[in-house]
Amino acid sequence: MNLSARQLKAFLMLAEERHFTRAAQRSHLTQPAFSAVIQSLEEALGVRLFDRSTRRVELTPEGWHFYRSAPRLLNDIEALVGEMRELVSKRRGKVAVAALPSLAAGWLPRIYAKFSALYPGVQLTLHDALLEPCLVQVREGEVDMAIAALGRDMSGLETESLCEDRFYLICRGDHRLANEPEVDLTMLENEGLIHLGRGSSIRQSLMAQTDLSKLRTTLEVDHLATVTGLILAGLGVSLVPGMTLFHFRHPQLRIVPLSRHSEIRRKLYLVRRANRSLSQAAAAFHELVMRERSSLGPGDQMDIREMS
Repeated sequence: MNLSARQLKAFLMLAEERHFTRAAQRSHLTQPAFSAVIQSLEEALGVRLFDRSTRRVELTPEGWHFYRSAPRLLNDIEALVGEMRELVSKRRGKVAVAALPSLAAGWLPRIYAKFSALYPGVQLTLHDALLEPCLVQVREGEVDMAIAALGRDMSGLETESLCEDRFYLICRGDHRLANEPEVDLTMLENEGLIHLGRGSSIRQSLMAQTDLSKLRTTLEVDHLATVTGLILAGLGVSLVPGMTLFHFRHPQLRIVPLSRHSEIRRKLYLVRRANRSLSQAAAAFHELVMRERSSLGPGDQMDIREMS
């Protein structure tokens, strides 16, 4: 059964006017065209809705039954069409994103602010999580996309490259390497390193590109704020990507680049479910992220000398 808003409007107009000519005029249709709409509605329902005479049109018992629900049906259709138009124009909608904590705290807030200014009616949700939970949320449809690194299992997911994030040494201002223009990993062999947990993309990038067995691990923690406190207490140094440098804005800390020979990079991606379309709002957010991704690059990080 196919019912249209056009048929419902014609039905309600005729039920009110009880006259084909007047109802057709109010509907801005010719009488034959109007009669054809009413006939198509009756054929779709399989029942006569009006008794016609040369002088008057009356609702049948079935017509009266349909009349009780027709206004609600028409309102629902018009409301749905209006909602769809608002979704298409991004005046309404929802966008849910999962992101690594360093991105959720550092880069994404600026993107959220820009998007909210462009589309104030769209509801934004942000889930800050470690790498594997980010990917799980995308795979299970809990979020529209994630901004993260590659995980162990990328099945069912598709990726678009965003940037590569360079690593830096973080140490205290009185450390022997604090004033070096750059450091080589061989210079860290006698240092105690403070690492993030193995579930973090930072640790996984280090493990993939560095033989950590040659470096002494002092402590392993889950949060960058803890790393900061431990370094300030003189308990070691750490290797972190550029996206996280805002965590280490402290007069007693120094940020030292790694030498080209020892360079380590973390690759970041926009991750989506494979073969699934984004909503209009999510597609607009995706477009903004890809347009703004140049600000994620290692060459555009905050001035290290200012931060130190």
